[in-house]
Amino acid sequence: MTSMGQDSATTRQRRSRHNPHSPAHDSSITSKRGAKKGAVLRSSPKLAEVKKKGRMKKLSQAAGQDLIVGLQGLDLNLEAKTLSGTGLVFDEQLNEFHCLWDDSFPEGPERLHAIKEQLIQEGLLDRCVSFQARFAEKEELMLVHSLEYIDLMETTQYMNEGELRILADTYDSVYLHPNSYTCACLASGSVLRLVDAVLGTEIRNGMAIIRPPGHHAQHSLMDGYCMFNHVAVAARYAQQKHGIERVLIVDWDVHHGQGTQFTFDQDPSVLYFSIHRYEQGRFWPHLKASNWSTTGFGQGQGYTINVPWNQVGMRDADYIAAFLQILLPVAFEFLPQLVLVAAGFDALQGDPKGEMAATPAGFAQLTHLLMGLAGGRLILSLEGGYNLRSLAQGVSASLHTLLGDPCPMLESPGAPCPSAQLSLACTLEALEPFWEVLVRSGETLEEDNVEGDNAEEEEKEEGPWQPPALPVLTWPVLQARTGLVYDQRMMGHYNLWDNHHPEMPQRVSQIMCRLEELGLAERCFILPARPATDAELLTCHSAEYVGRLRATEKMKTRELHREGANFDSIYICPSTFACAKLATGATCCLVEAVLAGEVLNGVAVVRPPGHHAEQDAACGFCFFNSVAVAARHAQDISGHALRILIVDWDIHHGNGTQHIFEEDPSILYISLHRYDHGTFFPMGDEGASNQVGWAAGTGFTVNVAWNGPRMGDAEYLAAWHRLVLPIAYEFNPELVLVSAGFDAARGDPLGGCQVSPEGYAHLTHLLMGLASGRIILILEGGYNLTSISESMAACTRTLLGDPPPLLTLPQPPLSGALASIAETMQVHRRYWRSLRVMKIEDKEGPSSSKLITKEAPQPASPGSARGLTTLEGNILDASMGKATSLSSVQESTPAQTKSETAVVEFTQDQSSEAATGEAMLGQTTSEAATLDQITSEAATLDQTTSEAATPDQTTSEAATEGVMPDQTTSEEAVGGAELIQTRPASCTDNQTPPPSPVQGATPQISPSKLIGNFRTLELDNKAQEAPESQIPEEERLLGEAAGGQDMDDLELMQAFGDTDQAMFFAVTPLPGCPHLVAVCPIPEAGLDVTQPCQDCGAHQENWVCLSCYEVYCSRYINAHMLQHHEGSGHPLVLSYVDFSTWCYQCQAYVHHQALLDAKNVAHQNKFGEDMPHLH
Repeated sequence: MTSMGQDSATTRQRRSRHNPHSPAHDSSITSKRGAKKGAVLRSSPKLAEVKKKGRMKKLSQAAGQDLIVGLQGLDLNLEAKTLSGTGLVFDEQLNEFHCLWDDSFPEGPERLHAIKEQLIQEGLLDRCVSFQARFAEKEELMLVHSLEYIDLMETTQYMNEGELRILADTYDSVYLHPNSYTCACLASGSVLRLVDAVLGTEIRNGMAIIRPPGHHAQHSLMDGYCMFNHVAVAARYAQQKHGIERVLIVDWDVHHGQGTQFTFDQDPSVLYFSIHRYEQGRFWPHLKASNWSTTGFGQGQGYTINVPWNQVGMRDADYIAAFLQILLPVAFEFLPQLVLVAAGFDALQGDPKGEMAATPAGFAQLTHLLMGLAGGRLILSLEGGYNLRSLAQGVSASLHTLLGDPCPMLESPGAPCPSAQLSLACTLEALEPFWEVLVRSGETLEEDNVEGDNAEEEEKEEGPWQPPALPVLTWPVLQARTGLVYDQRMMGHYNLWDNHHPEMPQRVSQIMCRLEELGLAERCFILPARPATDAELLTCHSAEYVGRLRATEKMKTRELHREGANFDSIYICPSTFACAKLATGATCCLVEAVLAGEVLNGVAVVRPPGHHAEQDAACGFCFFNSVAVAARHAQDISGHALRILIVDWDIHHGNGTQHIFEEDPSILYISLHRYDHGTFFPMGDEGASNQVGWAAGTGFTVNVAWNGPRMGDAEYLAAWHRLVLPIAYEFNPELVLVSAGFDAARGDPLGGCQVSPEGYAHLTHLLMGLASGRIILILEGGYNLTSISESMAACTRTLLGDPPPLLTLPQPPLSGALASIAETMQVHRRYWRSLRVMKIEDKEGPSSSKLITKEAPQPASPGSARGLTTLEGNILDASMGKATSLSSVQESTPAQTKSETAVVEFTQDQSSEAATGEAMLGQTTSEAATLDQITSEAATLDQTTSEAATPDQTTSEAATEGVMPDQTTSEEAVGGAELIQTRPASCTDNQTPPPSPVQGATPQISPSKLIGNFRTLELDNKAQEAPESQIPEEERLLGEAAGGQDMDDLELMQAFGDTDQAMFFAVTPLPGCPHLVAVCPIPEAGLDVTQPCQDCGAHQENWVCLSCYEVYCSRYINAHMLQHHEGSGHPLVLSYVDFSTWCYQCQAYVHHQALLDAKNVAHQNKFGEDMPHLH
C-alpha cells in the first residue's frame, strides 16, 4: 500500500540526505540487495575504509550532540526524585450515616466494611501510607458547588427524619441522614488530602476509600447517592492550589458521571473520560448527554469523551479496548499532570446494578494503563459498587496495582464484542476532529468497514459469552523484582580489522556503567551468567551450524576473516563462539529466574545480538538467536507449549526469529522495523506486512514495516495502541520477551529514527500489564553508546516499578507510519478479532435509538429507583438551577408519535416574553400571548405544531410525548416539556380533549425559604389527596416532586383532576445553559421569518440556527434542522413559529438574556414591532 504520506516522507529523506546533522540513514547503504549491515558499498579497499571511519565518526559526533540536547530534559541522575509509596485514606467516620427509612438501600456502611476486611486479609493496609481524612472547607467545595446549595446541605445536620426524607425526595435516588453532610465533607477532604500528598511529592499515587460517592453531584443538586462531587472538587483544587494546568478525570463507574461532565464540559484544562452503561438512554441517568455524540462545548469541545455501552455483559476486553483505542492516545496528546479516577466498581461481574462482566483483574489492567500517565501521579476515588464481594476484590486489585504488584492474567481476555466495537467507532468518529492522534485515513476506514461485517458475523456464530465464576486472584511473593544478567567476558567478541565497527564491546560495558551510576544495578537482583548448553542451542539451531561456529575458536586470523565473509554482515574472532554461547546462556538464566518466581522481570545486557541469526547461519552481527533459544527453553522447563509473546523493537527486522517460529502458534512474534520497501537491512520481502507465518502459525507473525526514517515516540505509541497491545491482550501470553535493540533511538547512526528514552520506558510499561508482569528485555542492536545506555536505563527503571517519565509528543504520528500500521492491521484482521472495526454507518445515533420505557411499580425507596428503566421528570427551580425529582410511571413505544394535548404550567417570575416564547409551544396564531392570557385561556399544545416541545425528537425515540431521557436528573438538562403523569388512554392524535384550567403559577423556592419552611411541611395522605388549589405552594412543589415515593398512580392522577381529559406538562425553560457561548451575532441583513427550509423549501415550522443562522424545517416536516445539528454540532435554535429557543445538547428550552436580541429581531420581522416585556 502506498500513500501520499509515504511519498512525502521519502521526499523529506531525500532532501535531508546531505545534512550532516541528520541521523537519516543514507540510502546508498541499503540500495542493493546483499549490502552489509552498517556498511557502505565498496569502491576501493582504502577509500572504503577511510569513508567508513569518517562517516561513523561524523555520524556518531553529530548524533551524540543531538542526543545530549534531547536528553537535557530527562533527569535520570537524582534518585531522590523517584517517588515511592501509595497513599490510602480510610476513615471509620465515613460509616456513620445510612438510610434511616430503608435498611436495604444499596449505598450503605457495609460497603466499606467489606473492603476493609479484604484489605486486611491481603495485608494491603500495612503496605500503604495511611493518611487521616480531613474535612473539606466551604471555600473548597465552592470550587464546584454553589454556596446556597452547600448551606442547604449543612442544615440537614439539624433536621429530623421526616424533614430529611422530604428533602431527599426532592432529588433523584438519594437519602439524607444527620451525618450525611459531615461525611460528604470528609469524603471530599480525603481526596484533597491525597492531592496534597501526591503533588507535594510525599507519595507516588493513592486511593481514597470513601462514601458517599460523588460523581453525580452537580453545581446545586444532589443526585444518585451523591452530595458533593469529590473528583471535580479535587481537580479544581489541584489547579488552584498547586498550579496544575491539565487534569485527566477517568470515570469507569457503570453509571455516567453527569455531574462531573457538566462541571467541565466547557473547560479545555480538564479532560473528562467516561465509560458507562447507556443502552441508548434506557439506563440511569437516562441522559442524551451521556452518549458518544456529546464532546463538550465552546473551548471545551473535544475534552468530554463518552464511551456508552449499549448492552449488558461487557467484559475486560471491551474496557481495555476503550482505553487502548481512545483514552490512552488522547491522554498522550493531552499530557495530563494529574490523573483522577472516579473508581466505581459496579461494572464488576455480579453487581446487581451494573450487570456487566468485568473482573477485578480487568480493573487492575485499567489501573496499570493509567499509571503510565502524568508521571504516575494517579489518585483513585471510590464511587459505586454494590456487590460486596466484587467491590472488595475490585478495590483490592486496583490497590495491588498502585502498590506496584503485577497485574493478574485475565481469565478470558478475547476481543471486544461487536456492540463495543460499534460504540468505540462512534466515539472515535466524534473525537477525530479534535485530536490529531485519532486521525485515520479514509482509505483505512473504508477497508475497516468490509472487515467489520465479517467480524460481526463471526461473533454471532460464537454465541453469547457466558462469564465464568469470579476468579480468586493470587499475587506473587517475590524475593526481588527485577533480575539483571551481565558478564564482562562478553566483551571478548570484537572486530579484528575495524576498530569503528558499530557492534563494539563498549556497548554492554557502557550500559552497565550507566545502570551503576544511577543506582539501578544495585536495585536489581544480579544473576550469574552461564554459557548455553548444546541442548539449548539445538532447540533453534542445527548441529552442523553449532559445530561450524565452535570450529572458529581454533582458526587463524585469515581463516576467521574468510569464514566471516561467508555470512551476511558478520565478523568473527577467536572469542566469538564463547561470547555468543554466554549471551544465549545468560538469557536462559534470566528465563529460569522469572519462571521460578525468583524475580518478576529482568534485563539481559548481552552481546553479540541474536535476532538475525538463522537456524543454520549467522547474520547481521548475530550468531545464536538468544531470544528464540530463551523462548524454547521457557517452554521446555514449563513442561508445555507456554504462550510466549516476542516483541522485536530493534530497527532491523528479526528475520531469524521470524523464520524459527513462523509455523508455531504458541509463539506470537511482533516486529516493528524499518523496511523501506525492502531496501533496508536485511533486505527482501521477509519483513513485509504480508508475511504472517505458515501452516498452524499463520497469523502469529506480525510485521509493522516502516517505509522511511524519523519514526519516533508518537509512531511507536500509535503502533502499540492500535496494533501491538490489542493483539497481545487477545493472545494473552504467559511470558513476554523483548528483542530490545535500541537502534531506533534518537541519535543512532544506523537507524535514523527518533525514539527517546522516555518513549522506550512507556513501551516497556505498557507491555508489563501482560503475562502477570513476566517480561524480559534482551539487548539486541543499538550503536550510539549514549542512546543505548540512557534507553536501557529508562527501561530498567520502569521494570523496577518507577513510573514512566512524562512524555511530550511534539507532533502527531507521521502519515507514512499510520499507513504502515493500517496496512498491517488490514492484513491481520482475518486472524485477530481485536483489530476489526464496525461499519460506522451502522451506528445507532440519538436520532435512531429505540428507547422503550417499561411500566414498572413505583420503587419503595429512592435508592431502588436507580437503575430502573422508568423515566423520571423534574421540576426546575430556576433561581438556583435545582431540579426536583418527579417520578413518572409510563409506557412508551416507538409507535407513539406526536405530543398529546396538554396543559402548560409556568413559574411565577417568568417574563411575559418567556410565556410567549417558551410557553406557547403549539400556538399557530401570530399574536404573542401574555402569561395572563395563558392562565385565563388555558392554552393548549397543538398536536400539529408540537415540534416546539422537542424539535429533535424522532418518533422512534422512546421518550414519551416530548420527554427526552436526559430530562431526568441533570440540573443543566432539565427543561422542555416534562411529563407529570401517565398518558391518558383516551387521547389520540386525532382527538383534542377539552382544555383544563391552568393552575396558579408556582413560586420558586430559594434554599433559605426551603429551610425555613421544613418545619411546616408534611406529606400525610390527606394533604396529598386534597385539591391542588388548597395545598400550600411550598408543600405542593415538594409533594409533586416526591410524588413517586408516597403516592400510587391513582393518587397522583387524582391530585391533578380528571386525567381522562388531558395530559399534563410543566414547561420550565432553563434560566441559562452552558452552550450560550455558541450563539453568534445576528447577520447584518437581519432575520426573515418567512424564509423556507434551505434543504426542502418547506415554509412550515422552520427554525433558525443561532450559530450559523441557516434555516431548516422541524422534525415533523423533514427533520432538516435535526440533521443540521447532528452534522454541525450547533446547539441552539430559534423557532420562527413561537420564538422559543431549544438547546439540543441540554434537551431543554432556554430563556436567557443572551437570546433576547435574536428573538426580538425575529419578532420585529414577523409583527413589525418589538417583543413586549423584554427583560
